[in-house]
This record gives sequence, structure tokens and C-alpha cells, in this order.
Amino acid sequence: MFEDASWAWITGQACGLIALGLCILGFASKRDERLFLRLLVANIAFTLQFILLGSWVAAAITALIVLRIELVRRYKGSWWAMSAMLVATVAVALPGLATWREVWPLAAGLIGTLAMFLLEGIAMRWLLAAAAFCWVVTNLMVGSIGGTAAELLILVTNLITIGRLMRDRSARAPG
Repeated sequence: MFEDASWAWITGQACGLIALGLCILGFASKRDERLFLRLLVANIAFTLQFILLGSWVAAAITALIVLRIELVRRYKGSWWAMSAMLVATVAVALPGLATWREVWPLAAGLIGTLAMFLLEGIAMRWLLAAAAFCWVVTNLMVGSIGGTAAELLILVTNLITIGRLMRDRSARAPG
């Protein structure tokens, strides 16, 4: 099966699988800080994956996501930081927007930026689930096995964590 696979393809798939593990650990956490740190490292692996698989718009947006995660950790709720990231996301995507396929990573980047800067907890995770769906489509289009599995599992794990957070909130509510 892998006899005809190139070094770039195999290495890109490996990067996607590494990112998968890091993302699952992040979204399984109830603490936003752990989520952000694990997503930061996972997105470095995703950036390498997209470069190796030749998806330049997805690679550029994913590289920006590394910066976005760090900015969110320092400037959560900052309109100027969020606006700068939204503009940067569009700016890195514009040169490569040749087909509708590049719209998916752009949408993921924009939705994720809004979620991380403006929201937290359950609401943030709902928008991150929407961004994960966009990344599922992106990974399917570039042929990433690890990336597709990662984003599908992120989506499921995120939804389970939302349920856990909602259950915790209900348990704390006076009743």
C-alpha cells in the first residue's frame, strides 16, 4: 500500500497523527488553558502536515493559528488583537484563493478566531466544533488521513466535553 507513497506524503500523514493525539488531550480537558497549550503544539504539527501535502492556504492559516492561540492566552477579549488576527487570516488566504476548496480553511480560521477571543467554556467549544467541521472538509480534500481523523475526533471529543461541562453546570445550579 505504501510502496508508491512519497516521503512527503508519509511524513505529512505522521504529522497529522501526532496532532490527533495532542488535540484529543486538549479537548478532553475541562480547563481552557490546557486546551490552548495542547492546541498550540498540535497546530505546529498540522502546519507541517499541510506543507508536506501541498495545501498552502491551509498551512498559512494553521501557522497563524499558532500565533492566535498565544495571543488569546495573553489578550483574551481584546478587540484589537482579534481584529488583527482576522485581517491576517484573510490576508494570508487571499493569494491562494483559487477555488472554493480554499474557503474551508479560511472559514475555519475566522470562526476559530472569533470563538477563542470572544468566548470561553461551552460557547467557545460550540464555535470550535463548527471550525473543526471546516477542518474535516479541508483534510478530506487534501487527503490527510491523520488530519481527517484528528478533526473528526476533535469534533466528537469537543461535543462530549460540552456535555460534561453542561452536566457540571447543572450539578452546581441551585435546585
